[in-house]
Amino acid sequence: MKKYIYLFISVFVLASCTEDVKFNTPAFQGLKDNVFWRSQNYTAYTTINGDLFIEGGLGAEKVSLKLPSPIPQTYILGVDDIATASYSNVFPSETPQFTTGTNMGNGQVVITDFDVKNNTISGTFKFTAVNGSAGDGEKPEIHFTEGVFYKIPYTPKVNF
Repeated sequence: MKKYIYLFISVFVLASCTEDVKFNTPAFQGLKDNVFWRSQNYTAYTTINGDLFIEGGLGAEKVSLKLPSPIPQTYILGVDDIATASYSNVFPSETPQFTTGTNMGNGQVVITDFDVKNNTISGTFKFTAVNGSAGDGEKPEIHFTEGVFYKIPYTPKVNF
């Protein structure tokens, strides 16, 4: 009888093991002030003047990366207005805009893959964006680290 009980327990244990694997493809995520942040929607597009925008949104929050082209390379933020990163949250009544720009903030965006065949773009990012209108008691800056965008759908040339 013991053999049957052991056999039954063994079959039960082996049958209850499953693999719940979730794939996060495509993805736009990172650590916002050391707290995990993952966008629910994302897009990448170029405008008529050739600027590339990679955007991710989570509810009322939005992260936008503006780069001069989709060529795989490292783009430095905080040097000029050609390559910038911004974060906004439109939910609060007073909407602070955190951004990098000429001598404002810092960071980098690295495009690792631009797949023309499948129209996707992948890479990494990290930045510290400054609240340009920070007053007393307001948060002066926001930090994104360990940011990744992976196989974001890319749309060439959007008219604005």
